[in-house]
Amino acid sequence: SLFRLKDLEVAELGDSDVHVKMLAAPINPADINMIQGTYAILSPLPAVGGNEGVGEVLEVGRRVAALKPGDWVIPAGAGVGTWRTRGVFPEETLLKVPSDIPVLCAATLSVNPCTAYRMLTDFESLAPGDSVIQNAANSGVGQAVIQIAKASGIKTINVVRDRPDLPKLVERLMALGADHVVTEEMLRKPEMKDIFKSIPKPRLALNCVGGKSTTEMLRHLQPKGTVVTYGGMAKQPVMVPVSAFIFRDLRLRGFWMTQWRKDHAQDQESLASMMDALCQLIRRGQLAAPACTEVPLQDYKAALEASMKPFTSSKQILLL
Repeated sequence: SLFRLKDLEVAELGDSDVHVKMLAAPINPADINMIQGTYAILSPLPAVGGNEGVGEVLEVGRRVAALKPGDWVIPAGAGVGTWRTRGVFPEETLLKVPSDIPVLCAATLSVNPCTAYRMLTDFESLAPGDSVIQNAANSGVGQAVIQIAKASGIKTINVVRDRPDLPKLVERLMALGADHVVTEEMLRKPEMKDIFKSIPKPRLALNCVGGKSTTEMLRHLQPKGTVVTYGGMAKQPVMVPVSAFIFRDLRLRGFWMTQWRKDHAQDQESLASMMDALCQLIRRGQLAAPACTEVPLQDYKAALEASMKPFTSSKQILLL
């Protein structure tokens, strides 16, 4: 295994540093990809895994003004290494979050809900009554898309893979506010027309699968609609019929949250307004943490294995 649990000394607290006691950190697909070396970021080894999580500030260096002991913080970017009980981080690598939101919401806030929020906001100007289609709808991002869209009056068509416990999954996504849940196979069936009697065809498609799944979603998009690709779980390219470009002028775009953060590093306003909007939704009960399984750090091996099983609808969260 690439992993070991090690006891390390906590680093000295510099003037601009913050000593953090980590509370909880999820295992996301990107974390696994980083470890396998198949991601766009390579950490110099030895490295601590984990790009996301929430911690409580224990003490701050004398130049730190914006944070104080007792505050909750999440990483401002990728690659800080959150799978640890304690860490000393430079102040600018942390974002303060309200401590009145549930700990699992805070632990899973900086990647999936932010990705969902940006994709719903930045590509098409959607109004209440408009619709969005997405695949892997039961993923962390998928669950956030359903809830954020619902809160804005946007309809969602949610595509999932067929599975043994499909009715249970459909029920869970409907409870989150999904308008329609369909399997990949159903995308090809004439019954899809029935869905569009009650809601308009989508202007936006969100793809984290690739391959046939994307091609099937494309068919249902409005002319000039946009497909945003943010993952490739099928490890297959996105295939688009030429006619979709010529006769329907579809747009193909990509999104990577890490890049968005880099591009907006000087723009604190857009980051703050997004975090604010998400925390408001959480407080109002309109955005819940994804289905989670809480695992103590010493059982990390089991958690890693579970996170790589197919058809898992539960995110593994390390309790630190």
